[in-house]
Amino acid sequence: MAEHIFHLSANWPGLRNGVGEIKAGNLETRVSIPPEMDGPGIGTNPDEMLLGAAATCYIITLAAMMERSQLDKVGLTMESEGIVDVTDGVITYKKIIHRPRIILRADASERDEQLALKLAAKAEASCMISRAIQGNVDIELDPTIAKADS
Repeated sequence: MAEHIFHLSANWPGLRNGVGEIKAGNLETRVSIPPEMDGPGIGTNPDEMLLGAAATCYIITLAAMMERSQLDKVGLTMESEGIVDVTDGVITYKKIIHRPRIILRADASERDEQLALKLAAKAEASCMISRAIQGNVDIELDPTIAKADS
């Protein structure tokens, strides 16, 4: 068994509406509460970071699966949305929606299109971050498969 250990250091000099800093490997940023939650909105926030972790893990996993399956693509882009619910003062990260857009070669077969859809679903189930939040945050997929213009 191999283990990979990641480290993060955080500094939070203020109170609730303060601004802090985090450093973890190549990530170095300021953090605060977002304006939607009555914070200063400086730097990023935990909601964006969770969405970013889920989205990047998913798209990297999908790209790796496409490579292993030798499924040629012209493009792979994605929009993701995080939905946070606030009910009676309780804040809950409710759902993440990934909308990957896979552009296959113009000569892609129907089998290639079906494989792309299959891999889009499989990547979500295989992504380490998706598995980590499973049972706490719903993840929804809305993939689009298209062919490049000839």
